Amino acid sequence: MKRNFSWILGCLIGLFFLQPLVATERFVTTDPIGFAWIRKGEACPILVDKQEDKGVLRAVDNLQTDALKVTGIKPELTNAPTGKRILIIGSLDNSSWIKQLVQSGKINADDLQGKNEKYIICTVKQPLAGVDEAVVIAGSDKRGTIYGVYELSTQIGISPWYYWADVPVDQRDAIFIRAGTYTDGEPAVKYRGIFLNDEWPSLGNWATQTFGGFNSKFYEKLFELVLRLKGNFMWPAMWNSAFYDDDPLNGPLANEMGIVMGTSHHEPLGLAQQDWKRRGTGVWDYKKNGATLRDFWQKGMERCKDWEAVITVGMRGDGDEPMSESANISLLQNIVKDQRAIIAKATGKKASETPQVWALYKEVQEYYDKGMRVPDDVTLLLCDDNWGNVRKLPDLNARPRKGGYGMYYHFDYVGAPRNSKWINITQIQRTWEQMTLTYEYGVRQLWVVNVGDFKPMEYPITFFLDMAWNPHQFNENNLFQHVENFCKQQFGSKYAKEAARLMDTYTKYNRRVTPELLNDKTYSLENYNEWQQVRDDYSALALDALKLYYLMPENRRDAFDQLVLFPIQACSNLYDMYYALAMNRNLARNNDPKANQWAGKVRECFERDSVLTYHYNHIIRGGKWNHMMDQTHIGYTSWNDPKYNSMPEVSVIPETRMASAPYLFKEKEGYISIEAEHYTRSSNGTSAKWITIPNLGRTLSAVTTSPCTVTPDNGMYLEYDFEAEYCGETSVLVRFSSTLNFNNNRGLRYAVSLDGGEEQIVNINGDYRGDLGKWQAEHVIDTQTKHALEKNGKHTLRIRPLDPALVIQKIMIDFGGLKPSFLGAPETL
Repeated sequence: MKRNFSWILGCLIGLFFLQPLVATERFVTTDPIGFAWIRKGEACPILVDKQEDKGVLRAVDNLQTDALKVTGIKPELTNAPTGKRILIIGSLDNSSWIKQLVQSGKINADDLQGKNEKYIICTVKQPLAGVDEAVVIAGSDKRGTIYGVYELSTQIGISPWYYWADVPVDQRDAIFIRAGTYTDGEPAVKYRGIFLNDEWPSLGNWATQTFGGFNSKFYEKLFELVLRLKGNFMWPAMWNSAFYDDDPLNGPLANEMGIVMGTSHHEPLGLAQQDWKRRGTGVWDYKKNGATLRDFWQKGMERCKDWEAVITVGMRGDGDEPMSESANISLLQNIVKDQRAIIAKATGKKASETPQVWALYKEVQEYYDKGMRVPDDVTLLLCDDNWGNVRKLPDLNARPRKGGYGMYYHFDYVGAPRNSKWINITQIQRTWEQMTLTYEYGVRQLWVVNVGDFKPMEYPITFFLDMAWNPHQFNENNLFQHVENFCKQQFGSKYAKEAARLMDTYTKYNRRVTPELLNDKTYSLENYNEWQQVRDDYSALALDALKLYYLMPENRRDAFDQLVLFPIQACSNLYDMYYALAMNRNLARNNDPKANQWAGKVRECFERDSVLTYHYNHIIRGGKWNHMMDQTHIGYTSWNDPKYNSMPEVSVIPETRMASAPYLFKEKEGYISIEAEHYTRSSNGTSAKWITIPNLGRTLSAVTTSPCTVTPDNGMYLEYDFEAEYCGETSVLVRFSSTLNFNNNRGLRYAVSLDGGEEQIVNINGDYRGDLGKWQAEHVIDTQTKHALEKNGKHTLRIRPLDPALVIQKIMIDFGGLKPSFLGAPETL
């Protein structure tokens, strides 16, 4: 977004000439420069024509609400100029105020006339009688004006995803608009939209609970979002729904708000598959039931004829299936011919004047390749393979079509090799590459993307619609910047770069293999340490996401959880589960009881998946998104999703309990290291015994005598057998927990000996007098004694407690090779 700051001042009548028009950049600021729209508790009013289109008035009403959210001030709406400084909003078609500005030369007519969905936002001096200055949002048409209004909303701090991802609003005391003229130009693709598909159980259950179904209350929220993202087209939910039939207000609402409606690739003439299931009679077969189908289609066209729509033509089998084998090109061409006659009859105008689309989806492309053709004004909707790989594009030298070409793309799919419905797997780098290919080969009439349940696809939807508006704003070097800009809008600039890295990385991992296709055999256990590496990479990413979550302000955490944290944690958990399953099965093949530990890990991960799902459905935003993560994703046995998640089958190896061999420690590189609990032999006293305190200390555990009030007798000891090649003087280091001389400063003592020789008595803390230093800093007391080894081979070290409350952590025997370290040398069994 760029702007030319040069001003052309002049003209004896004080006319303020506008800047050259280039792409919109930041024009809203809190700095006291330019046009002060809201400050010091006051707002300049918004002037609109009372004859303005209702869709524009809806957007203006939302702008008032948005301003209130940001500043606490709601600007007044007026139909006549009031005050010296105002906002003027209107379309060239319907606003007398915009026409007056054009006629007076305050706005250049060439900037808007004949343009499609274009807006300009500009500052104008003396725009109308009695007005000193105004900011004008003018559109070439209804949607152009709406886009201009929502551009202002976005720049004052309202994310398009404020409802659908719970993005909070930062408060401001003032809003200023920089002087100049701003525009995003015209869209590169005429129709730009989304397809709600495969919407059960998640979106369907959520919409039913929240709005009562896919009705006008639901679509009002969704249409607003699409417009804020500069989209204009939609295929509605259709698995169990019929857009026009479910709620009589759906059609008028879309038309009022400015959304061009269609029906999916296999639902002709404005009718859903569910319309046929509810009211159709006979078979869905044109040869056998043509008259009934024509009557059915006629009613569909009569219902939607007065609203903006792109009408699907052609015919597939019932329920998104291929036509019967007896279907042929001649029959299909006659079907299209009859459908166009119905369109002409219902609308009262030539069929060519109603936008139509024929989808070359799956087997329909084969009909086209074999020679089937439709009239030139019908848009040919090309398709990907359902997995984001474009199947067919026009020849670069092909004759231009009046109806042009479209692309039906997928972020979600139900079908082979396996459903992809649960979570976002879209790597925008691939989307950019494929849709750049699409655009450069002349596909510019209609782009529609299957977004499944919609909710997990927030970022790829944003990218897709941004690209449909202007593909040339992207190149291979700035794609990450778009991710970062999206994250900045949702989470704030402080957290944007790291959030963008997390989002960019998890979609890369998910695109390697979709979560539904992931299993224990996906990665190699044997080669390159591959399975552990990918598991560890995802675990590290999950930890980073959790760190950022807690660094964020609390009011941004719900949005971050939905867009970044949940998908990373949920998928990382799947990687943990399937890695554990791979380890379980690998060890079980060798009859190794360690397989059982990994079986337990599989169970833990499977249970954690349900906990994460519960968190998304019931905890985030107080349960606002209940059901949105209902989609099953574990336990596939075919391409289709299982009814319930089911834990993978694990192997359990019977464990034979054998008596442990006595510990024997061996010299390694000039030292021996022993964890205190790994004694070779122990002898309890008559009134006291040895106990192990798990996990106490720096390494494994610690041992002590119990009860701690009983003085050990002479028969109580621990012995440690070891083998050494060394003979000569050696040092024995015994590490204790930092228990102090609580016994009237007498201290705590032990006796140590080698091979039954003379004992050395050590008082570990008798000289302590309350100073604070090393023991408090390091939480251990190290003692050292010197001994002579007269021969190499096997030896026995004995430690005998002389006082209670000695807590022994570790023993190290130094033959000259022990190196300094904080934790001490690893154990040398």
